[in-house]
Amino acid sequence: MKVIIAAAGTAGHINPGIAIANKIKQEEKNSEIIFIGTTRGLENDLVPRAGFELKTIEAYGLSKKLTMDNLKKMYKTLKGYGEAKKIIQNFKPDIVIGTGGYICGASILAAHRLKIPTMLHESNSFPGKAVKMLAKKTDTILVSFQDAIPRIKNAKNVVYTGTPVKIKKQTYSINEKDRILKQIGIEGTKPIILVSGGSQGAQKINEAIFDIIQNKRNMSYQMIWATGPKQYDIMKGKLEENGLSIHKVEGIKIMPYIYNMEEIMNVIDIAIGRAGAMTVTEIANLGKPSILVPLPNVSHNHQLYNAKVLEKIGAAKIILNDELTGEKLNQVIEEMILDKANLQKMGEKAKKVSTQNVEDKIYQEIQKLLSK
Repeated sequence: MKVIIAAAGTAGHINPGIAIANKIKQEEKNSEIIFIGTTRGLENDLVPRAGFELKTIEAYGLSKKLTMDNLKKMYKTLKGYGEAKKIIQNFKPDIVIGTGGYICGASILAAHRLKIPTMLHESNSFPGKAVKMLAKKTDTILVSFQDAIPRIKNAKNVVYTGTPVKIKKQTYSINEKDRILKQIGIEGTKPIILVSGGSQGAQKINEAIFDIIQNKRNMSYQMIWATGPKQYDIMKGKLEENGLSIHKVEGIKIMPYIYNMEEIMNVIDIAIGRAGAMTVTEIANLGKPSILVPLPNVSHNHQLYNAKVLEKIGAAKIILNDELTGEKLNQVIEEMILDKANLQKMGEKAKKVSTQNVEDKIYQEIQKLLSK
């Protein structure tokens, strides 16, 4: 099988594409797979690191505003369509799969014009502009959440598969759990809260955690706090201004990034973070109670819709970005850890929207499409 995967921008778009590529390679060792991306996104690091070739084109998100900058981006995106078409003609794929970002527009449209089977994967509960625009021209659209299906109009075929993620449910013994926590400097029997704003960090969440530390609110729980690499030094400086060392904050382990996230997520009691599709999927698959702070000002406010998937079944609490303070966050944490029975129920409810064997389901849909 020869496959082109179009994915660009964030890890939330690229990692599902890599997971699909790995599944195809697992099933068909002689398959040939290349990625189409831009020169600007995380694909330039993640795709080669995963062992796949990356071809780049010009592509930008388009705005309705008629500014000189937007006109230039429109011209470059039209040029990118031609570049994508040339890559497809040269590679001659059996299928072109898009997993997110504005790169999908040029790649899927070019493949459609060349009469090559196409597939899109939509990770968010509220589908993005690219998926809606390409719905009529895409042979199969895969979605991560059932809620997304009625929001995609005029599609040929929409299938609920879930999102492929790296982090899986693990069961650790008490000794193994202690070892994992001791390795990062956490000990004791207090509930453990994981705080992460994603690979780049989340300033608003970080400010709330800083307030919790400054006012010593975290007396009844411990925290593992990933600030994000870009904000680590900022938080370190703020703590030092208050006479605190980032390495010696009582009950809190602070780091720029967590590399063993699968281990950590499996041993914590509550997860706090944004509501990207990957995060929500991982929380559901692991059955973890969560406090979600959706990132505002994103397309169709899709992170809020992602968070509501868990909130409406009683598996998560939502705090809006402009309502987030250290005091508010601490209050919600305290309420959750005080009711241990409900905390356990929240985790069990989260599992109700988890999806298993996602890669198998996606591979089956690829096979179905190619057999037509």
